[in-house]
Amino acid sequence: MTSPADLARPDLDAARTAYEQLKDLGMKLDLTRGKPSAQQLDLASELLTLPAGEYRAADGTDTRNYGGLQGLKELREIFAPFLQVPVEQLVAFGNGSLELMHDTLVHAMLSPLPGGERRWVDEERVVFLCPVPGYDRHFSVCERLGIEMVTVPMTDDGPDMEVVEQLVVSDPAIKGIWCVPKYSNPTGVVYSDEVVRRLATMPTAAGDFRIMWDNAYTVHHLTETEHEIADLLALATEAGNADRVFVFGSTSKITLAGAGVAFFGASQRNLEWWLALTAKRTIGPDKVNHLRHAEFLGSPDGVRAHMAKHREILAPKFAAVERILSEELSGIEGVSWTRPEGGYFVTLTVPPGIASATVALAKEAGVVLTPAGATHPYGRDPDDAVIRLAPSFPVLDEVEKATRGVATCVKLAIARQGA
Repeated sequence: MTSPADLARPDLDAARTAYEQLKDLGMKLDLTRGKPSAQQLDLASELLTLPAGEYRAADGTDTRNYGGLQGLKELREIFAPFLQVPVEQLVAFGNGSLELMHDTLVHAMLSPLPGGERRWVDEERVVFLCPVPGYDRHFSVCERLGIEMVTVPMTDDGPDMEVVEQLVVSDPAIKGIWCVPKYSNPTGVVYSDEVVRRLATMPTAAGDFRIMWDNAYTVHHLTETEHEIADLLALATEAGNADRVFVFGSTSKITLAGAGVAFFGASQRNLEWWLALTAKRTIGPDKVNHLRHAEFLGSPDGVRAHMAKHREILAPKFAAVERILSEELSGIEGVSWTRPEGGYFVTLTVPPGIASATVALAKEAGVVLTPAGATHPYGRDPDDAVIRLAPSFPVLDEVEKATRGVATCVKLAIARQGA
């Protein structure tokens, strides 16, 4: 996190003039979602020609037919090292990990989890801890299912574990916590080994407490440094808490976002529970898509080589955001932003009460941002201070224009507040 020195607020007249000039540009730019660009999607165009004539998996299975609920083993073998789940305990499934997270929680609502005594729907309260800033779609799933959300502050090492440990040991209604452990959405934080160890070993009042380990950005590096995190499932298993962990991931920002493969990993007991329930809703996933992904990526090294191509496209965009925010906002009181080394987002923090106004000004000027508050449960940031920037989708020139536009809006919002 960069924390500019405390200097004067922007001049109101200058900020107004700059903003009128911004509106005169007539921009129509979108920084709302962390979508891969068309250039990134083109990297996986070969997938559309695969599988190359032969539809049989390595074990001879005809992938065009029913069955194979756990997914193709050869694809699970490629991603098991990245997701830190043994191949035998990993599922390769449909297109989206969000779907798997939603369905897993629905299963928990309707069927007792291993270690639990009752269905969650029969509990008086079901509570999830939500590190903030966090991922809005996690929060939406909780809202959809009537799961109460309690916020936990994020630190530079992950969730504030002093807060987490105090909460989970005292309240049996707390059934889970959301975690994006590597290049966290939207802060870019990489969980420290100590945080992962404490999550794996901490006492909990609920016997069916679950960590929703959304490792969405496990291979999404923006620098030559490939950050690693401690193995949560292994640590929890060693501590006697193997059933505590649900691991999720996908190829959505690796190959084709709309036609990828999602993964679910867990203990053997959890896996058997999940597969038995999932068998009630499907006979099996799209194994042809599994096969084409296995052929295209080939191996863990193939994934690394492919992601290096993504980095060549993405890194200049994030560098542009950093450069322009530094040029425009350094030295303004209360303004700071993250410098992620992976993932898809930059978190811009502004003085309290400014985020919503900044987003509204940007929209009026033709730059659409994720709504202020989306980084918090129920869409309410109590400080109204966090703005999520997603520079992946636009081309570089548009990223530069949009970022400079956002900076202009920040300065006007601050100047108005101080007027």
